[in-house]
Amino acid sequence: MTLRVVVADDHPLFREGLRSLISDSAETELAGVAADGEEAVAVTLEQRPDVVVMDLRMPGLNGVDATRKIVAALPDVAVLVLTMVEEDASIFAAMRAGARGYVLKGAEPETILRSILVVAAGEVIFGSAIASRLTQFFAVGGGTAMTPFPNLTSRERDILTLMATGANNRTIAVRVGVTEKTVRNNVSNIFAKLQVADRAAAVARARDAGLGSLPR
Repeated sequence: MTLRVVVADDHPLFREGLRSLISDSAETELAGVAADGEEAVAVTLEQRPDVVVMDLRMPGLNGVDATRKIVAALPDVAVLVLTMVEEDASIFAAMRAGARGYVLKGAEPETILRSILVVAAGEVIFGSAIASRLTQFFAVGGGTAMTPFPNLTSRERDILTLMATGANNRTIAVRVGVTEKTVRNNVSNIFAKLQVADRAAAVARARDAGLGSLPR
């Protein structure tokens, strides 16, 4: 019995490459394709595949939120994240959303196919680069705790944490002990570093990474 696979990726050339890889394998067959998160959810609900190969950064609904919706509706469907994104917060956000694997797009075709088979069998898999980073985070006695968004300064991370609790700029300024203008400047820097367009997207990323105290 072959595994039915849905491919969700907004890059046409990469999507076509995956389509060919899956179609040419004797162990897998293509059940559908999607170019964004909303389409990924719709195709998955319609086709009910064994595995969804999911990119993270797509227009509209992102891969993390699409994964969360798919797993909530169809818990037996395995989601394998296949992406260029290797930042720590995205890895953990995807796994919290219910993904069973996380592999980078630079992986060999054989590795991608093997990962599809592994997650379909109910196991969890990480690409070698990701596994190495996770090992560092969880090494016994390593003494280094995971810091979400390591590219942010400590002040920016504090401000992002307060943003994730729902605090406005005025409240944040009082809590941090800076002016509102300084907060606005830091918020702009946060948007740029997180590659998001607005406050809502930044807050969503922060909460996915465990910052803030409000539930999603």
